[in-house]
Amino acid sequence: MEDTVLEIRGLSKSFARNRILDDISLTLRRGSVMALTGENGAGKSTLMKCLFGIYAKDSGQIAIDGIPAEFKTPKDALEHGVAMVHQELIQCLDRSVMDNLFLGRYPVRFGIIDNAKMYKESTKLFKQLGSGINPGTIMRTLGISQRQIVEIAKAIAHKAKIIVLDEPTSSLSEAEVQKLFSIIRRLKAAGVSFIYISHRLEEIFQICDEISVLRDGKVVLSSAVRDTDMDTIISAMAGRTIEKRFPPIDNKPGEDYLEVRDISTEYGRRLHSITLTVRKGEIFGLYGLEGAGRSELLECLFGLRSIVAGEIILNGQKIFIRNSRDAMAYNFALVTEDRTRNGIFAKASISFNMAIANLECYKNAGMLSDSLMLDAARKEALRLRIRYTSLNGAAGLLSGGNQQKVIIGKWLERKPDVLLLDEPTKGMDVGAKYEVYRLIVQLAKEGKTIIVSSSEIPEVLGITNRIAVLSRHRLAGIVNTRSTSKKELLRLSEKYL
Repeated sequence: MEDTVLEIRGLSKSFARNRILDDISLTLRRGSVMALTGENGAGKSTLMKCLFGIYAKDSGQIAIDGIPAEFKTPKDALEHGVAMVHQELIQCLDRSVMDNLFLGRYPVRFGIIDNAKMYKESTKLFKQLGSGINPGTIMRTLGISQRQIVEIAKAIAHKAKIIVLDEPTSSLSEAEVQKLFSIIRRLKAAGVSFIYISHRLEEIFQICDEISVLRDGKVVLSSAVRDTDMDTIISAMAGRTIEKRFPPIDNKPGEDYLEVRDISTEYGRRLHSITLTVRKGEIFGLYGLEGAGRSELLECLFGLRSIVAGEIILNGQKIFIRNSRDAMAYNFALVTEDRTRNGIFAKASISFNMAIANLECYKNAGMLSDSLMLDAARKEALRLRIRYTSLNGAAGLLSGGNQQKVIIGKWLERKPDVLLLDEPTKGMDVGAKYEVYRLIVQLAKEGKTIIVSSSEIPEVLGITNRIAVLSRHRLAGIVNTRSTSKKELLRLSEKYL
């Protein structure tokens, strides 16, 4: 077809005896956005890695503009117009924006890097994307949404015809999502095509033209988005009908258990006089725009960030949490937002990752027992329905959603009294999210105190009893979930902007 930019035919990939992709065929049109979705472990990431030259396919064909393509490396894919913006951004954070854009291909004048040319071309790129990012800014100082725009700019600099976006909105606020969509539409109009990997199904209906659903390594649905609906997509993903996206929130919060009084922090993103109380057996939500202070508050409670004013009261007693060891001694647990940097040991085994927060319980005669760790990992893997080949395999080989389940399982092994969850369902499919939500409700019914921080409004509205909204590191308000709305949460999130 004349308007076809990418064609994949009969692509298969196996690891040992485990067949991950089975006869995959997809067609992407020029200037269109194709949603690629499916449950965790369905094969989405493996398929894109085959396309991007990270994995070698076992069989099948890939054609770009009708010409067969055999990419050996990501560099090879980039040179042929295929770029990928990974879910976990891989960037040189202590270098400037323009350094990141031109890494590996610096323009040179008289044997010296031409910074003036880099600045000029970078400015032109951001103008093309409708963004005002300063090319001289150090990457570390940018928010997640701006860092993603830098990656898209890098793809455009390589004259990409196809850009793969892997869970691009998993850490973005509603306003930032719409800004990203504006950039996608602008590039679509210029003839750029996108493969949009996401578990946020509402977004697919906003930005995508076509959808392909993978299940167990096979394409089970290919359709124009306008010709399908949410229920059909969810059923195709799960292989069954899922009646509800959220379980009944039937926990009964008890007496006040955890109190934060006038907490303030110093350095970096500062919190200002945060005061709130969470009850025993309550599911308490935290919502706010990117950079509002949600993660910083959880880090304070877990000893990862110093408090310069205020106090923490646990069950009526003032406590002092100076580090994570103190927090764990008070039976706190934290599932962090960034699983790659501080959530998982990618090269270590799944069983080791499950045991790492509770090693003393897996010793036999003073030595770590592999069998005890395997038994614990097997129990949590069954409870969380983690899809794996071997518990002795590297955790980094799991899909993003299954890695997230491993991190949750690690902390559940400690049987915490206070569970702090920062974006707990990041990268998870609808079915896996429901399982985690059901687990959260069950833990609350057992008397656990749970704080859930999320950038997804449907999630905080669907899973909590009350919600605290932060705005520019200040508490903008606390609302009862049953009587609030998306509109009120957004209004409060912009209170101090």
